[in-house]
Amino acid sequence: MIALSLAEIAAVVGGQTHDIPDPSVQVTGPVVRDSREVEPGSLFVAFVGERVDGHDFAAAVVQAGAAAVLASRPVGVPAIVVDDVQAALGALARHVVQRLGAALVALTGSAGKTSTKDLIAQVLQRKAPTVWTPGSLNNEIGLPLTALSATEETKFLVLEMGARGIGHIRYLTGLTPPRIGLVLNVGTAHIGEFGGREQIAQAKGELVESLPSSDAGGVAVLNADDPLVRAMASRTKAKVILFGESGEADVRAENVRLTDSGQPAFSLHTPSGCSDVTMRLYGEHHVSNALAAAAVAHELGMSADEIALALSEAGSLSRWRMEVTERPDGVTVVNDAYNANPESMRAALRALAAMGKGRRTWAVLGKMAELGDEALAEHDAVGRLAVRLNVSKLVAVGGREASWLQLGAYNEGSWGEESVHVSDAQAAVDLLRSELRPGDVVLVKASRSVGLESVAQALLETGAEGEVAAR
Repeated sequence: MIALSLAEIAAVVGGQTHDIPDPSVQVTGPVVRDSREVEPGSLFVAFVGERVDGHDFAAAVVQAGAAAVLASRPVGVPAIVVDDVQAALGALARHVVQRLGAALVALTGSAGKTSTKDLIAQVLQRKAPTVWTPGSLNNEIGLPLTALSATEETKFLVLEMGARGIGHIRYLTGLTPPRIGLVLNVGTAHIGEFGGREQIAQAKGELVESLPSSDAGGVAVLNADDPLVRAMASRTKAKVILFGESGEADVRAENVRLTDSGQPAFSLHTPSGCSDVTMRLYGEHHVSNALAAAAVAHELGMSADEIALALSEAGSLSRWRMEVTERPDGVTVVNDAYNANPESMRAALRALAAMGKGRRTWAVLGKMAELGDEALAEHDAVGRLAVRLNVSKLVAVGGREASWLQLGAYNEGSWGEESVHVSDAQAAVDLLRSELRPGDVVLVKASRSVGLESVAQALLETGAEGEVAAR
């Protein structure tokens, strides 16, 4: 964080100082909520959780070097006491962002947010110091913590914004007002909570409504291939840039194809030039993510050649998202178990089919959460798609939703024993250990709550007699 005195912070958040001998002492380290992350000069934010009360760690974090604690009650060590710790954290983030003057890029969408954010960060980092959301810390706590990690050297701040209802993104943009807003897509993720795709579009579009006008430098980057996103152009005063494969897109891909290993390649077209891209990531769905990143980078002054080179060299910065690892025996494990929704599940299956040409392919799939009334139909459709893509074997893991996956595959009519329903992750591991052969490709994917990353980890440990070579 930029250096601020405890007195300055107290004034910004409207708090009272307690047990602070010298209010001029500066916070020079990171702002953290985890006591294990405290460094000399940190500000520790004490949240009261369901199981843990951060206030209980106050003495320990100050002993470890924290300058003070942001708390909701006095804790016997240097503290700034406020009525609402979350609101205070947000106020501090807004103050720091306004002081920095960095170009703030915010993005949202139903699928691909984290992968796209990672691409944008890697592209912009080549131009100037960039700070971005780690993993998927995209809520009312993770977003301000990310913003507060920026320093005076930061030129670009890339923030992922998540939403589980109307008003959530409006709140986040109030904490960290963006200059560039990117909307990737409107899908079915969390549709059970929102109540329908139109409601999801309403929530996601709050991002473009928050942007400054085109005269003030505001830019809305919208997916030309998604009608609900494209329609958001009418909801913003900002300049509108379209990306996609549509011929009307300002930043578009032509000659899209997959390499023999399933990595996308295409010709990138921007208003200032064209260049070829061959990505290190896997799956054709990354083309749209790459175009979104390219549109943002182009607006921030990068050339087509610079963008194409950065996209071609970019990797995955976040774990369990299409992590491709080859065991010494030639079995390839694709760990995409961080989360799942119908759109990302279909994309992952198509990537598996492309990667596994001429090889046996396994789809180890589990529940897609928060689909509401659409749950049965969406799980059935994913099971059927696995058959249509000629996946060699589907292993559906878990309870009722997994049984719908397996039944969809069975009812598609082309499989006999190629689909199987197992009770839990350990049963899936036992099955795979007994049946995998050298050269097989295994995709592991489900919603985060299922915890299927344990299957991928177990398979890699099984094959780790020699050195595991990660692609």
